[in-house]
Amino acid sequence: MADRDKKWDFHLRSLSSSARDSNYATDPASDPSILNSVKGVYELCRSEKSEEHVARVYPQLNKIFQRCVASISQTQTSNGLLLLAILQFFLDFGDRVLHDAEPSLRTFFRSCLSREFADPVVAEATLEFLSSNKIKHLKTFASLLPQFFPLMLKLIAWNGEKLENLFLRVFSGFISPGSLLPLLPALVDLPILVVALEKVEKSSGSLVGSSIASIQKSAAPEMLLALMDEAYTGSTIADGGADSESEDSAPMAASDPLFLDLLKDENDGLAERHWTTPAMSVALQAVISTPLSNRLKEALKIAPRLLDSYFALAVQDANDSLICALIPLIMARYSTLFPDKIFSYEVQRRLLEFMLAVFHQSPHFIALLKKPIVDRLGEAYDNPTKTELALQLCWAVGEYGGGGGSHKDEARELFESLELLLYENLSSSRLGLGETAHGSGSSSHRKSSQSRLLCFVVTAIAKLATYHHELLPRARVSLAKVARSRISDPRVWKRAQDYLGLMSEPAICLSVLGPSNEAVQYPGTVDWTEGRKKMIAHIPFYLLGGQEGPPFHDFSFSDILPRE
Repeated sequence: MADRDKKWDFHLRSLSSSARDSNYATDPASDPSILNSVKGVYELCRSEKSEEHVARVYPQLNKIFQRCVASISQTQTSNGLLLLAILQFFLDFGDRVLHDAEPSLRTFFRSCLSREFADPVVAEATLEFLSSNKIKHLKTFASLLPQFFPLMLKLIAWNGEKLENLFLRVFSGFISPGSLLPLLPALVDLPILVVALEKVEKSSGSLVGSSIASIQKSAAPEMLLALMDEAYTGSTIADGGADSESEDSAPMAASDPLFLDLLKDENDGLAERHWTTPAMSVALQAVISTPLSNRLKEALKIAPRLLDSYFALAVQDANDSLICALIPLIMARYSTLFPDKIFSYEVQRRLLEFMLAVFHQSPHFIALLKKPIVDRLGEAYDNPTKTELALQLCWAVGEYGGGGGSHKDEARELFESLELLLYENLSSSRLGLGETAHGSGSSSHRKSSQSRLLCFVVTAIAKLATYHHELLPRARVSLAKVARSRISDPRVWKRAQDYLGLMSEPAICLSVLGPSNEAVQYPGTVDWTEGRKKMIAHIPFYLLGGQEGPPFHDFSFSDILPRE
């Protein structure tokens, strides 16, 4: 007991001395004994559960906290660990001294972490602090982490895989109704964030102890003047002339203003990012034309894994309105990613899986999202990535009947878009096999991609017409034109022929092309979910046999069983 009293008196004297106004010019964090004293009094207050101890030490800790915050911009000493120790005291004992910890937490993020996120020690301690207080943050300060998720993404982007597990522990705290939508492009652009941070470090020095926000503010007027000069004189932003600084020595490179939205510290909503501008394309090409840094390589691996957690939490926590609003954002970002093949493949696969899972769970979203779907179908041949997205959308539109039976107007408009896509590309597909064979490799790939898309368009048209019978006459006309076209790829016109044959047998057509997510209970239809209970003869055997029409001979098992 005596030892505890001695320790208490020693730590209290140390804190009182540091908190005196006469020592205001001294940075508290420069004295390592202050951190030890803060931790010491915290442990004593927690072990003895003394209201008197908490009340006595709180004024000193509060003064030290305010002094640290005031001196951050004037010192190079790291204040992160000391502020985190004081914040832990505020969280655990704030209710006893009527201290609201939320303003102190916001001050820490804005004043300290924004300058020290690149310090690996402070970064790890911050994640440990957030992880150990996760329940308090989610319940009491639910809006805190969603507000500062851009700053936390800078932390993980700069420190890499060694902090990934800790970061994933607190990642659920970033999800809220106000952060769900802007968080998706921020995660997708994590490698570009690394590029932006590395450019700032290269032009302005170490990121530890410096505020990127001040760089943003100083660069904004220069960027505005450059844009005005471009508008009135016709010179581009990159036209600096012979007297302009080189890219390496300039405070902000020509493409840097495009990165400024990524470098912010707080969530200010969903901002439009112009990744398709020539300046951005040049900047990214310059990055991938040189060896990638280790930090960038780690970000390329981390981002897809963060997307896995993001989508899992979105399905669990987000409402239908937010999920529905998320789909157009996925469509827009699907073809606009950091130009790394493996990264693009991993991210696009996750985006597609989530989008199709949402359509499976809520087919009516297809009708609600008719406009963005039609827009993506219109971009089907801009590049191979957009072709793949259009192909998957065609499948979803056909598979789920354009949103369901209660959305006939939307289904008709989607059907018309598919018709237009089919007719526009039908003539361009009648090029003949010879031209494809003698063409270049890229031309052959384009033809193969076009034929694959047309197969999906034909299938979607047939499925929509099967679901919405009023579209059957138009579907027959469309499929007949394809069947008679004899385009270079026989897969397309043969598929159209098969669907025309199925349409002459309504029950079989409904069984094969009808909605898979609804029970089909019409006379003559097949319930495929009961296939394991049925004999082979219960299924139309000419479908199993692969014939193009009904057989004109007696049924035999040899028609469907392989011969040895």
